[in-house]
Amino acid sequence: MITLKQLRYLDALARHRHFGRAADECSVTQPALSQQIRLLEDQLRLQLVERLSQGIRLTEDGLEIARRAGRVLTEARDLVDHAHHRAEVLTGSLRLGVIPSIAPYVLPEALPRLQREFPNLELSIRESLTATLLDELLSGALDVALVALPVAPHERDVETATLFQDPFVLAVKTAPADAPPATAEEVIATAPLLLLEEGHCLRDQALAYCQAVRSDMHSRFGASSLTTILQMVANGFGVTLLPEMSMSAEVIDPRITLLRFADPAPKRDVGLVWRQSSPRKGDFEALGRVLKGCAEAAGCGQAAAIPAA
Repeated sequence: MITLKQLRYLDALARHRHFGRAADECSVTQPALSQQIRLLEDQLRLQLVERLSQGIRLTEDGLEIARRAGRVLTEARDLVDHAHHRAEVLTGSLRLGVIPSIAPYVLPEALPRLQREFPNLELSIRESLTATLLDELLSGALDVALVALPVAPHERDVETATLFQDPFVLAVKTAPADAPPATAEEVIATAPLLLLEEGHCLRDQALAYCQAVRSDMHSRFGASSLTTILQMVANGFGVTLLPEMSMSAEVIDPRITLLRFADPAPKRDVGLVWRQSSPRKGDFEALGRVLKGCAEAAGCGQAAAIPAA
């Protein structure tokens, strides 16, 4: 009989492509893990792993069985979650993924509130790019993720809930006092654009808006953090689109001025995403209410937070 333990070992081996690292993750010895993989191969009458002098590779059958094993393990985790979280919301373990352009601005307010309102919640945080979070969500490594929506092409496997809209403002180098005023649209039509590096959804959203304004628009710079980009802006290397939620944390430099866009201003939808198969929708809705309240308290989406240009 195939066991969940064997499937878990195969899942780890498929991700690490190394018996030793897979064994470490599963907290077993390498011979024990190898033996269970061989038993699984015997039971299925398939060769799943090709053992090479420089490591291992999964056969075509191995890749398919590993993919199906991942689905079975995710369903098993959801079954346990269903049993453990029927009584009340946001108790026990919850693994939350957050993208870097949201985490520093929402979590400082949200985490203390979650601790106060849900003292039995054991929250784990994982910060990474959207694509990585979605992969880990679908594999069962995460329960829910806070991201910019939409999240296609995974939409058939997940549910989403929009929590709030986060407008963009334009960060520019502060002009001399006698300089004529300029609008965000005028500046962005000619200025070099500075954005986060490839893989950040914030980069894609900013480029989508800017390319609609200017067909030759592209970014000549990619950074891993908004803080780095804002230093480039302050020193006159270009301009950047900044999420409104980040203003209080990032913009404290008098060399930077924020310009508001005319309506309809560019913005992003921020929300939660979780597996359709998860039984914890009530938990995610309660989490969403807390996160939405924290965003509103921080002034997300409120035009009054920005002085008129």
